[in-house]
Amino acid sequence: MIDYKEFAKAELNRVIPIQNRFKEEFDIDSYTNWFYDDESGILRLYNNDDDEIFFKYIPIGTFSLSQKTWMWSWLNNSLVVKSKIETLKIKQFGEENQFEKLTTGTFPSDEFDGWEFLAISQKVLNGIGVYKINGDKLNYYLLLTEILNPDGNQEIIKLKQKIVDCGYHGFKRPAFICQHLELNSSNGFEEAFETFPGMDLDEDDDFSAWCDECEKKRTECDGWNDESEEFAKIKLICEDFYFEIKESNQKIT
Repeated sequence: MIDYKEFAKAELNRVIPIQNRFKEEFDIDSYTNWFYDDESGILRLYNNDDDEIFFKYIPIGTFSLSQKTWMWSWLNNSLVVKSKIETLKIKQFGEENQFEKLTTGTFPSDEFDGWEFLAISQKVLNGIGVYKINGDKLNYYLLLTEILNPDGNQEIIKLKQKIVDCGYHGFKRPAFICQHLELNSSNGFEEAFETFPGMDLDEDDDFSAWCDECEKKRTECDGWNDESEEFAKIKLICEDFYFEIKESNQKIT
């Protein structure tokens, strides 16, 4: 039986020169901003609209900074990336070799484990490079599978059409709220439909919400019209702000 620690160390040493060549070829350290899209499985690294690069990726897993736990993407129901199913091949590889860390969905861990998992993922799934995104609460570990040419690429065109460039969160899906909803307020939160972070939206749907006072006005006006819309003064924000505002404005009944 293969010893996991020796195997993981060997895979990490194997992938280091591969990653170094990848970083040198695409100069990924030169990009100061990132954006990843769950639906399309596209990672954008960029400095501005004229200095950017796009990759297809497979989400390997996440590391929780607060709980100090790892979660494999195949267990993470909040991810909508279709390619996450590929990580089941890593689980199968772990079952064949009796590697508990590759078969347990979530467990106490550290950030170094994540780099080992990326190295093993590169071996099993044949990626061209790896990338770690440092979030406020989670670190995201991605296996990059191919570089995308943005010229005429319909996936990238569609991606840019449906996202908003938030100065705080980067490129995210758009959301719409009334003028009265703010962070750290408690004005109530009415939605067009029940939402949750990372959910997949139908083509004609948007994240949209308004406060209790706007709901009263909307009811008085028998729906949205010029008068109720003037009262609400709907504004554009990003998806991440939407759910932060939702959390602070929902009233517990």
